[in-house]
Amino acid sequence: MRLPGRLSLRARPRGAVVVTALALATTALVLLLLGTGQEQLGPLEVVRVLNGEATPTQWFLVHELRYPRALVAVLVGAALGIAGAAFQSVSRNPLGSPDIIGFTQGSVTGALTVVVLFGGGPGTVAAGAVAGGLATGAAVHLLTRRGGAQGYRLVLVGIGAAATLSAANGYLLTRAGVDEAARGLMWLTGSFQGRDWTQFWPLLAACALLVPALLTRGPALGLLEMGDDTARALGGRPEHIRLTALTGAVLLTAAATAAAGPVTFVALAAPQLARRLTRATGPDLPAAAAMGAALTTAADWTAQHALAAVTLPAGAVTGVLGGLYLMWLLHAERRGGRL
Repeated sequence: MRLPGRLSLRARPRGAVVVTALALATTALVLLLLGTGQEQLGPLEVVRVLNGEATPTQWFLVHELRYPRALVAVLVGAALGIAGAAFQSVSRNPLGSPDIIGFTQGSVTGALTVVVLFGGGPGTVAAGAVAGGLATGAAVHLLTRRGGAQGYRLVLVGIGAAATLSAANGYLLTRAGVDEAARGLMWLTGSFQGRDWTQFWPLLAACALLVPALLTRGPALGLLEMGDDTARALGGRPEHIRLTALTGAVLLTAAATAAAGPVTFVALAAPQLARRLTRATGPDLPAAAAMGAALTTAADWTAQHALAAVTLPAGAVTGVLGGLYLMWLLHAERRGGRL
């Protein structure tokens, strides 16, 4: 639909339906998470607690212990979903995920450096994760800049960076004392357990700044997927699009990793699943964000119910399911002659 002047509005009913359905599913999962714990609460009881009809114990359990954990899960999933969609558009490759191409590992290296070498607290660990992610992003971008970070170049350089950083992370853990190693290993599992408002507010601020900025790059990322020459012919600036999209995606990945540790494969799977549901020809960033939030909240709920005796980290659930999805994706790419 074309509006007066040069402004046009493009409606995608199927995409709007998918985003709405995923948002409703995420809301239902959040209600289940708020009722999950040693003292179980039903969805209606949770709603009453949120409306202020609660005992002091119920209020504390929901508002101080479970609510920030659930909100962090939603924001981490949304951030990883959008970041993964941006990476895949820039690389024009479904394997272009921060888990695969080293940006998550860079954030892990930054955080472990702070934990092991400096004994830092949560704030400095988060800062280290952001710094590590940015440094890795800058290094990979410089190594792939010649000719454009496109095709398999970004993926291959990123895989090399991920392998190097994984080795560095292992070395850091061997240098750590018992307490520091235990802290580092707990953070490495990627878990929402114990997350509170101190993790939520910085992550919310990062998402409030970066998500709208990346959403405005959606049409430009669609141009980039058609190739640099086509993007230039249609008025785009490929190198500028690539740099701004990568910067925003790296910062979002680092912020999510700083809040919850490396919750793997969400950034890989969420954009691809969203595209299959919306049948979009280009990147559908809102759908990717909604799918990421649904995946992380579902993973956290599953982690708390999979085993009766212990609570698994959500990263373990996403790692298992994501590994299976990665094998299927590689098989599909090979059958399609793209690998």
